[in-house]
Amino acid sequence: MDIWQAIASSNAFDYALRLAAAALMGGVIGLDREARDRPAGLRTHMMTAMAAAIFTVLTLDLHETFAARNPESNADPIRIIEAVTAGVAFLAAGAIIQARGRVKGLTTGAGMWLAGALGVACGTENYSVAFIGLVLATIILVVLRPIESGLSRDEEKPSAHGED
Repeated sequence: MDIWQAIASSNAFDYALRLAAAALMGGVIGLDREARDRPAGLRTHMMTAMAAAIFTVLTLDLHETFAARNPESNADPIRIIEAVTAGVAFLAAGAIIQARGRVKGLTTGAGMWLAGALGVACGTENYSVAFIGLVLATIILVVLRPIESGLSRDEEKPSAHGED
């Protein structure tokens, strides 16, 4: 099958839907980070979520292919999802910095990790899980921010707690 036949296949629309859903959901998380001028913003979160979805789609397709070729195969698609989780965690850790006794970037790192999870959920067609996660993340990032600000600690005092 050449590339144009593959693109025109019935699976192409399904794949496009999964990847677009992941990118869109990652983008919603990224918008909050972008609005707060954080190091990982809109595009980073969108690409993280979409990459996770791509790895997940490929995992499912490879598992299906190997199972069809050899029904007694013991292929484990969970290993790919574990690898995605580890890779995203590595990226998220890079967004976290410590300077002058203060830790910054924890929320950005958590957002990247969440974007990866949303991507995996979209890749496996678990749109309800992805959507519920997206709604809850939006509430956490947007609605709870004023509450957190009201409870914020003294700005001069070094903190081991994460900030945006």
